[in-house]
Amino acid sequence: MFSSAFRRYLPVFDWGRSYNKDSFSNDMIAAVIVTIMLIPQSLAYALLAGLPPEMGLYASILPIILYAIFGTSRALAVGPVAVVSLMTAASIGQIAESGTAGYAIAALTLAMLSGGILLLMGVFKLGFLANFLSHPVIAGFITASGVLIASSQLKHILGVEAKGHTLIEIVASIWEHIGETNTSTLIIGVSATLFLFWVRKGMKPMLLGMGLKPRLADVLTKAGPVAAVVVTTAVVWIFGLDQVGVKIVGSVPQSLPPLTMPGFSSELISALIIPALLISIIGFVESVSVAQTLAAKKRQRIDPDQELIGLGAANIGAAFTGGYPVTGGFARSVVNFDAGAETPAAGAYTAVGLAIAAVSLTPLIFFLPKATLAATIIVAVLSLVDFSILKHSWSYSKSDFSAVAATILLTLGFGVETGVSAGVILSIGLYLFKTSRPHIAEVGLVPGTEHFRNIKRHNVLTKPELLTIRIDESLYFANARYLEDYIYDRAVGDAQLEHVVLLCSAVNEVDLSALESLEAINLRLKDAGITLHLSEVKGPVMDRLQRSHFLGALTGKVYLSQYSAQEELASVCPRQQTEAAV
Repeated sequence: MFSSAFRRYLPVFDWGRSYNKDSFSNDMIAAVIVTIMLIPQSLAYALLAGLPPEMGLYASILPIILYAIFGTSRALAVGPVAVVSLMTAASIGQIAESGTAGYAIAALTLAMLSGGILLLMGVFKLGFLANFLSHPVIAGFITASGVLIASSQLKHILGVEAKGHTLIEIVASIWEHIGETNTSTLIIGVSATLFLFWVRKGMKPMLLGMGLKPRLADVLTKAGPVAAVVVTTAVVWIFGLDQVGVKIVGSVPQSLPPLTMPGFSSELISALIIPALLISIIGFVESVSVAQTLAAKKRQRIDPDQELIGLGAANIGAAFTGGYPVTGGFARSVVNFDAGAETPAAGAYTAVGLAIAAVSLTPLIFFLPKATLAATIIVAVLSLVDFSILKHSWSYSKSDFSAVAATILLTLGFGVETGVSAGVILSIGLYLFKTSRPHIAEVGLVPGTEHFRNIKRHNVLTKPELLTIRIDESLYFANARYLEDYIYDRAVGDAQLEHVVLLCSAVNEVDLSALESLEAINLRLKDAGITLHLSEVKGPVMDRLQRSHFLGALTGKVYLSQYSAQEELASVCPRQQTEAAV
């Protein structure tokens, strides 16, 4: 039992027992490919977060190792991602100015708080809370964030000063400074962007057409961003473009991640706790979605609650080693999976590769233009933008469309914090609205069968003395009164009605408020001379009802099946059946 619990919280001891030479070989190949991809990405996302570029590398080293120990996904690659980087910038930008020590400390503190929240959620098995964020709302938020991120990087492509946290502010600021565009920066930025788009779409087919093997073509394609970094850095260095206004990365510390200390002041923590909560939720939802998708392809499973612990440990590791909030990234995880990663050890090998880069390669990026990093971000995030969710949700559900559209507009118009907060509120509100007005159908017997169907959709047999109502939702405080009103409206004035049967086949829960409503319905119908019955009550629901006084006061019976209720009550009221249909 102890061994099982040990493997539950340390999955490394589970998959590590079957680790072999083939696994090592596949993980190493995947690690090399992902490392090549992560070097420019990590630098770029740190830039997006308003942090020194080395913090992007630091956030990709120890967090990956910690996730490999505590996480359950075999392919998830943890590190800085675009949306979380943008949320980090939006959160700490209101507390300190970018480039200051206070700004960096705020980023460390944000990672610590986010990690602590995730750890607590994992320990107390609260992963289900993320289910309250509907996928359409998340898709809308990510789409809007992608637009915000891409627009925020245009200032680096143009080589101008601009600021703002909303689309309107960003566009207005860029327009105000458009006349200050640096021509050399613009050429570098546009060229790098076009090249990276071509790498994504056209490079691999070209290499395959030249006769290269698929694995080699894939590696070279993933190395495309590195080629952009190398070429543009060389151009700036050879032609001295930094002297004519091209902004470069500059000096980057040549070292392993340092031991750092987040801030613990109550004022700082109170200012960051809500952003940390939002980052934790969004990061977890994005991460677990990717992990589950990739695990399903190999018929593997992940444990969402243990994923919370793995991501929490990764974020706490980032807080104490010079990083900032991290989560599982979609693009790098897919690359890791496609490259053949078999275990989380691939992530640990990637961390080693990034550590080597942090120690030995950082002097080589002194002349790296920020426009190239901006191009890397733009190309990465535009793949997240998907406005087709608006068309899809409009045709399927107008309420979902309203939630998606509101999330997109609020994110673009008021910033990511408002957008994600609205997404959470809208998701919960949408759930409460839908479940507060459950689908209730009057049903009748399908001739020649024991099945009951909606009288508005099927040709069924009904009796004027018998009303059977099917409730297609669990009963709780938000919808109990709706059921009461429905039954009263239907029963009042119907002089022929003698029996009401509640068909409970879809009811999985009856809370105390709903129980009180059932008691009230029973009494009201009794006063009207109508008997209340239940049918097809599920075991757990019946167990609770038996612990109450309701069944003792029930004027009718509880039937095992609706057919038996129909047969018995039909013999009590042997009048002519009628046929109902649309």
